[in-house]
Amino acid sequence: MNQDHEPQLHIPRGFSFSAATAGIKASGKPDLALAIAAKGTSAAAVFTSNRVVAAPIEVGREHLAWSRGKIRAVLVNSGNANCATGKAGYAACKQICSVIGENAGVPIQQVFPSSTGIIGVPFPAEKILAHLPQLMAQAEASEKAVRAFVGAIMTTDLRPKLASAQFKFAGKPVSILGIAKGAGMIHPQMATMLVYLFTDVQASPSLLKTHLREAVDISLNCISIDGDTSTNDTALLLASGSSGVALQSASARVRFADSLAEVCRSLATQIVADGEGVRHVVRLLVQQARSREEADRVARTIAHSLLVKTAWAGADPNWGRVLAAIGNSGVPLDPARVNIFFGKLQVCRKGEAVSFDEHSAHVYLSQPRYEITIQLGRGKSHFEFLTCDLTTEYVHINADYST
Repeated sequence: MNQDHEPQLHIPRGFSFSAATAGIKASGKPDLALAIAAKGTSAAAVFTSNRVVAAPIEVGREHLAWSRGKIRAVLVNSGNANCATGKAGYAACKQICSVIGENAGVPIQQVFPSSTGIIGVPFPAEKILAHLPQLMAQAEASEKAVRAFVGAIMTTDLRPKLASAQFKFAGKPVSILGIAKGAGMIHPQMATMLVYLFTDVQASPSLLKTHLREAVDISLNCISIDGDTSTNDTALLLASGSSGVALQSASARVRFADSLAEVCRSLATQIVADGEGVRHVVRLLVQQARSREEADRVARTIAHSLLVKTAWAGADPNWGRVLAAIGNSGVPLDPARVNIFFGKLQVCRKGEAVSFDEHSAHVYLSQPRYEITIQLGRGKSHFEFLTCDLTTEYVHINADYST
């Protein structure tokens, strides 16, 4: 596995990348990225469950349906979400896809758009159109181009998010590359933020959809920063087939699924660690639930409690806030069977206070990463969820976001 701090990335065959500065962002930073895929590339995606969706979500769904999961180009802009922009925003998105398709010699429906940034601001299509020739001419299959791509899709992100994996099957190497952006408005109900996954296996769109959903459910769907679900959330998986390895056997599918999950877990961890104002990454381990869904519900309630998150920001071992959140989850549990641990330090036994070293607990919660275990005493199911604290820096970032 390679992440952004490591020098090498496994870049799947059949893809080329580029980036440009189109002037969408007021900062003047790169804001336009393009990925071009080989002929025959299969695709699958999952999108936000928010009822308010951006124009590129509508267009992306339409194009995947029309092309039956065949995508040849992915265009991403940052700095403007193209959401709540009405018919003009939708038409602009279609126009941009049309120009890319015409220049690449592919149907418009094989172009997949994405946007991220401010909601409700007119979409500057003319700026993007002016830079498409440059983007398409400069696309290349290099690590430099990949890193330029990820840099161009960042908004409030402080660090680029990259992960890759490689395995051999029947003597042939298969690569998976993951690129993501996201630091705020993170509460996935399907995928999360913008996530692009590239691989050179041969697979049908329907098989890719199955693998994508499975990988997302155990990684990108198990994180939360602030409890808000974006209007633009997208996770897209592209398979070029250039490795010559087909996902026909069960063993090949298992190897691929494991590697895809590995990449997605890395991206999920990087997203939470780079959350807006985050100082502590918290792994919640909910155990002894009656079902995965029940444990998930408890974890999300804890993760979204402002009282809990602000206590974590101050490394305050206030376990009572965690217990209160558990009780507010809606799960019909018996408080007298609940145990809570900060790391290995038990702070609550059977729903009541237990003597513990508060200084040691404070020191443990002062770490940049730690675990909190909750035992519900109801069953054998368990669930892991990654979340974070809530700091004053988060407030400052989002108070000034549009200005």
